[in-house]
Amino acid sequence: MSDWDAELKKIDRRLESISDSALIPLAPAGAPVGARTDVATERAATRTWGAFLRLALATALGVGILFWPYPSRCGVDLGFYLAAITAVAVGGLWSSVWTWRHRTTRAHVLSLLLVIWGLLLGAREILPRAGYAKADVARPVGWGCTAPGGDGVNILRSGT
Repeated sequence: MSDWDAELKKIDRRLESISDSALIPLAPAGAPVGARTDVATERAATRTWGAFLRLALATALGVGILFWPYPSRCGVDLGFYLAAITAVAVGGLWSSVWTWRHRTTRAHVLSLLLVIWGLLLGAREILPRAGYAKADVARPVGWGCTAPGGDGVNILRSGT
């Protein structure tokens, strides 16, 4: 069994040989009394900007989708619109991962709202075409466009 008093005296001598500023770094100007600088916290704060940048990009896409300038009723145009809606949801997921890692709660909530926004926009387009919601003129029953000069039969439904 070792002598604890001797071990503690060794530790005390080592601590006395180190200056206070080396043990506890000085706080930056304007910091509260007793605050200390933590290098890991400073690095995390600078990397938080990356999370906010991702959130800003995803939010811009989520708002921009409201001003979609192209027809998106059927066919390839619908495919491009659904791809853009998918990008909104994926952008929300992308930013939510980063906001979770950097513990930015308000930004994380906004990221999750972007995911929900993308899912709602997708459901609004997909469900009527899949037969789970009421179809209207903007969102018809089928995925394809009607045949030009035809009888109004949907190309995908008729098989031609």
